[in-house]
Amino acid sequence: MVTGADRLGWYRQLVLIRLFEDRVQQFYDENRLPGTTHLSQGQEAVAVGAVAALNRDDYVTITYRGHGQAIARGVPIEAAFAEILGRASGTSGGLGGSMHLIDASRGLIASSGIVAGGLPIALGAALSAQIQKTGRVAMTFFGDGATNIGGFHETLNMASVWKAPVVFVCENNLYGEFSPIRTTTPIDNLADRAAAYGMRGEVVDGNDVELVFARTTQAVERARNGDGPTLLECKTYRYRGHSRSDPGKYRPVGELERWKQRDPIELLGHRLTEERIVSSTELEQLRQEVNEEIEAAAARAATAPWPAPEILERLIESGR
Repeated sequence: MVTGADRLGWYRQLVLIRLFEDRVQQFYDENRLPGTTHLSQGQEAVAVGAVAALNRDDYVTITYRGHGQAIARGVPIEAAFAEILGRASGTSGGLGGSMHLIDASRGLIASSGIVAGGLPIALGAALSAQIQKTGRVAMTFFGDGATNIGGFHETLNMASVWKAPVVFVCENNLYGEFSPIRTTTPIDNLADRAAAYGMRGEVVDGNDVELVFARTTQAVERARNGDGPTLLECKTYRYRGHSRSDPGKYRPVGELERWKQRDPIELLGHRLTEERIVSSTELEQLRQEVNEEIEAAAARAATAPWPAPEILERLIESGR
């Protein structure tokens, strides 16, 4: 049963992810961030709601736009900042960066810069759980563009044949890089593609964290009970461009503003105050506390040491 405390915790996670990514963008604007970055402001409800449906020992694979899932999975924000900044205290010692934010201790086993690259990895993890009868489930996150990649179709086909305990979560933010989905894909609901593989497919409001949690919980239970995989299409929207300094000028006038009227943070916050679980003043105080936490973690991460040259030498010697 979902409690008021659970929902308030989700609200805090939504705010934490939003402000974390705002700070990442600030680092980029200050030219302090090596490499590229892909942000997910506006999509936070998918990460928080879906990850909340998992057990601690389940497996997760994410994309290069995966900061939200990593934080929802429990990766400390200071370690996440440090990894993105290339510092030794990062989750991978500063060697992975923004596009490879992983933490195997939390089941976060892969973050791929390759479109659809995480799907077969998740299927492999699910198959290992099935063979070893551990009861674990794998969940893989990917964008709408991945559904046009061969690896997506091959993975769904194999997952269905094996009835593997895996949940496929598509974050459909309506754009594959700079291309509107309708210019690259001939159907409106990507979840319809599940039918070709005898798999359950569902369309979910990706801006409603409570609905994402409910639908994902059902999919996870089916997978864990041996009833096979599910494809969840969570329709949402990214507020920023595809990456780095992309201004997103290819979007129709007014589209961004319309989506912001259903902002996932504001939607949940409004419910919490209407139901008197918390006051608007308390929510504002929570936001201030989270912002202070973000700034303190960012400051510590930014002054952490760089990786030692010996680390790279050892990797080269080992052939990795």
